[in-house]
Amino acid sequence: MKTIGILLLTSLLSLSAYAQQKETFKVAGNCGMCKERIEEAAKIDGVASADWNMEDKILTIVYNPEKVDLEDVHQSIADAGHDTEKVRAKDEVYNNMPACCHYERIKKPENPDNPEKKSGCCKRGN
Repeated sequence: MKTIGILLLTSLLSLSAYAQQKETFKVAGNCGMCKERIEEAAKIDGVASADWNMEDKILTIVYNPEKVDLEDVHQSIADAGHDTEKVRAKDEVYNNMPACCHYERIKKPENPDNPEKKSGCCKRGN
């Protein structure tokens, strides 16, 4: 009976390890305080680990996609004041961070489906 319990526990642990995925994406920041803030914000429920590289501005997370959506991780980081490649932090939150944390903002990706953004034209006179 004890052997069955050990086998069951081992199977469950391997299934949970199997569900883990690794993802990397760009997160803007400058200093050690940024690193702590970014990594803490990324560690929402379902994220096993988060490591932000200060030099290349890349965050590496290990997470369970059955428990967390990557968009939620991006949003949590933006809510803490840091732009990601998918979500821009609110200006108010960014402006309230210490001066050393004021990084170069990531530009919002242009939305090709937005009818107001047509190349070579503007609303005036057209």
